[in-house]
Amino acid sequence: MSAASSSGDGPSQGDGPSRGDGRSRGDGQSRGDGREARGASAMQVATGLPVRGRRWKRGELNPAFRIVASIVIPTFRFSSNYHWYGPNRLPADGAFVLAPNHFTNIDPLVVGTAVYISRRAPRFLAKASLFKVPVFGKLMSGMGQIPVERSGRTRLSDPLGGGRSLIEQGGAIIVYPEGTLTRDPDLWPMRGKTGAVRIALENDVPLIPMAHWGTQGIMARYSNKLRLFPRSRVDVIVGDPVDLSAYRGRPIDQQMLIEATELLMQRITELLEQLRGEQAPKTRWDPAANNQKETGRFE
Repeated sequence: MSAASSSGDGPSQGDGPSRGDGRSRGDGQSRGDGREARGASAMQVATGLPVRGRRWKRGELNPAFRIVASIVIPTFRFSSNYHWYGPNRLPADGAFVLAPNHFTNIDPLVVGTAVYISRRAPRFLAKASLFKVPVFGKLMSGMGQIPVERSGRTRLSDPLGGGRSLIEQGGAIIVYPEGTLTRDPDLWPMRGKTGAVRIALENDVPLIPMAHWGTQGIMARYSNKLRLFPRSRVDVIVGDPVDLSAYRGRPIDQQMLIEATELLMQRITELLEQLRGEQAPKTRWDPAANNQKETGRFE
């Protein structure tokens, strides 16, 4: 999990200035907060707990989870007013891969809170460097988070081995298919990487797309200021599992993974369009085509 982000101003209000190319300005401050569009949505919206009455399963939370949750969950439930869109919710049990969009460094804590209050233990593929931070690294390991080296190697000498191990135990894993914060100047999902799809196909488990919007009100991209009040509205939508039936049972090759990953990114983008009340660009942002590195800051 990483954290960094917002100038104390939070997101801009109203429409941002045009850049002259059909997009709003690309400074990480998205056009308005989307509430006008959200209010016009006919989709079912719920607040509070996403699944009332759901209980933790025995043994799912270990001491490390309980320690971290005692700090993180109250903080983000206090600072975030969650709105749950649509009828779909995370499964109560069984393994699955959850694939959200990613546009601020605070996303893992906000998404992790959403998963936790759905009574599922949030586990991520996380940067290996985080596991070297004193105390925090120990808690990360204790919670069962999975370190990934920049080179793509994990503690199991396999980029996705840690994820497979968790899935085999019936757990759920959160994988950001973009691999890093989106480079799209208007915060739409960019080109995806194949890890989430590969884990889902190799283990024959559901691949569930998710989108959220509003975390930039808590911490904007690449800032280092946390804005806990006034409460920020965070909209969350969980989609139906991606239909991978055309790919399951076939030998896995790179072309298949690329095709299935584009399908996943399209589903995530469609969910985000519903939350934002806007239409995403027709062409998905590709860092390589725009002379951008895929790691580190680019602003």
